[in-house]
Amino acid sequence: MNIEQQLKVLLRGVSDIVSVEELKQKLEKKKQLVVKLGVDPTAPDLHLGHTVILRKLRQFQDFGHKVVFIIGDFTARVGDPSGRDTTRPMLSEEEILANAKTYTQQVFKILDKDKTEVVYNSQWLYPLGIDGLLKLCSKYTVARMLERDDFSLRYKNNQPITILEFIYPLLQGYDSVAIKADVELGGNDQKFNLIVGRELQKDAGLEPQVIITMPLLEGTDGVKKMSKSYKNYIALNDTSKDMFGKIMSIPDNIMLKYFELLTDEDMDKVKEMIETNPRDAKMYLAYLIVKQYYGEEAAKKEKEEFERVFSKKELPTDIPVVSVKKGKYNLVDFISDQKLVSSKSEAKRLLSQGGIKLDSKKVEDINAMLDLENQNEILIQIGKLKFVKISRV
Repeated sequence: MNIEQQLKVLLRGVSDIVSVEELKQKLEKKKQLVVKLGVDPTAPDLHLGHTVILRKLRQFQDFGHKVVFIIGDFTARVGDPSGRDTTRPMLSEEEILANAKTYTQQVFKILDKDKTEVVYNSQWLYPLGIDGLLKLCSKYTVARMLERDDFSLRYKNNQPITILEFIYPLLQGYDSVAIKADVELGGNDQKFNLIVGRELQKDAGLEPQVIITMPLLEGTDGVKKMSKSYKNYIALNDTSKDMFGKIMSIPDNIMLKYFELLTDEDMDKVKEMIETNPRDAKMYLAYLIVKQYYGEEAAKKEKEEFERVFSKKELPTDIPVVSVKKGKYNLVDFISDQKLVSSKSEAKRLLSQGGIKLDSKKVEDINAMLDLENQNEILIQIGKLKFVKISRV
């Protein structure tokens, strides 16, 4: 591809860039760019929201550039305040290293391992020392930090902001100095931090990095950003079946965004497909995403299974079986104890909304019982996607 064609690919779905002209100039130099992504390992699972940026990094790799994937083992102890209305809890070294291990296992489902360098920012932030940290802190004023929307809002609402949180953007910015980044990517809530990196590079006599921010992807509820905290995420480690089913559960109004950020499909064709038959369009979306992570055979299998269960109203072919002793069991307690739902409150919520069926009949009684005194087997359906057969031993 020529430079203009590359730019068209690289700018697809981008929320903001500083600046297009600078990126074009860097690409015209025909040298391998250092493209940076820093991730603090604050949770063990990556989800489709994370892949929005990982896919953009892969596009740079496909054009011959090198990705430096920075594990923020040092910065994770500080905690990124971006988009937060409270201070993040500090993690232990053991938690950070355990999470980091799962990150490196998952990112190569998308990134090219041969064109990726994985580094830990403790390599240069520990040696920085107190003198280096004080020098770094002298580069920014409190007033400048309070320009951040999240800091400004917390300050106006008399919510605490620790000095440690002020230091975070400086540490992230110093990462860009340490690796001499040409481009840095982040979510659109990261723009302030990325600009700090750009300015610290200038101060260090380096050519400033181009910054590219990507939109935050809404989760399965279609409202809040995808997050484990909101229980609306689709994990990279989900089974192909769960991944397909969760994508089929997203609201129609965010389907276009999923196509744009999670696939390479032609958007004019996608818009026409959604307008003509939104259900088939969503099925195609689920197929494409499962295919990326599990291959074409798995994607076809999950599509056929979904159509069989939900279009033809047949039961799944692989219903798990839970064996229990003869007796009567409170339904809410049972599905909670068996980890079929996340909590008792979730079980009660589903019941109140008609989201639980016993032997295909909707349960409405909050005190409903599983009668395995008089029945040998009961089929539980939780929501649209989960089926479990309870068998008496």
